[in-house]
Amino acid sequence: MAIADIRDGFAAWRLWGRMGWNDILQRYRRSVLGPFWLTASMAVMVVALGFLYAELFNTPIRDFVPFFCTGLLVWNLLATFLSEGGMIFTAAESYIKQVRLPYSIYVYRSSWSKIIIFAHNFVIYFGVLVYFGIWPGATALLAIPGLILLVLNGTLATVYIGILSARFRDIPPLINSVVQLIFFVTPIMWKPELLHRRAYIADINPFFHLIEIARTPLLGNVPTLKNYLAVLLITAVNLGLAGLVFTRFRPRIAYWI
Repeated sequence: MAIADIRDGFAAWRLWGRMGWNDILQRYRRSVLGPFWLTASMAVMVVALGFLYAELFNTPIRDFVPFFCTGLLVWNLLATFLSEGGMIFTAAESYIKQVRLPYSIYVYRSSWSKIIIFAHNFVIYFGVLVYFGIWPGATALLAIPGLILLVLNGTLATVYIGILSARFRDIPPLINSVVQLIFFVTPIMWKPELLHRRAYIADINPFFHLIEIARTPLLGNVPTLKNYLAVLLITAVNLGLAGLVFTRFRPRIAYWI
């Protein structure tokens, strides 16, 4: 039944595609810039913090700002999966209790809306390329499979976070607190090279590898084999957790929300 739910939910792509788009329209209703408010605020953050931290770390601005920009873009995509994952079923309570639909539709809906927002914010990346006169070349295409793996892992995490959060309402605020901590301990505003002999701290951070497989190609470099192997391992773990939780507790979602 869980497999049928996933299959039937994906087949209804017109429904969850429209629902995801409508979520963004409702969030920015009567707004002049709409979702581009997020883009504007992120652009200001990239410029302000990028130049500041380049000076603090004594790093060339031309080298640090693109690194910070791409890392922040990818991180925001990943962080929204974690911070908003706990709400996908509770926020859809009215749908779940009134309309019989596959539960996976709400997962696809959430992932699709996040991809749309990421596409809006990606404009900043092109602005940075133009300003600094950087061209990553064909290597940037490797970011596509990297982003696919990142979205896949985010979607899988959303499944078990959403289900467990429907049962235990303390999970979403706990995750939000942890996400803030992860942001500072992950190489986003600082480079792994600054750790020197303690570079292993970055290597044992799973979020570093998830970000690196998308960020590195956007900067014109190829991710290491270690990055890909780590992400494949993370994907296997997320797949196992999502499959276990969804199969075991799927029938209880309607009673928990």
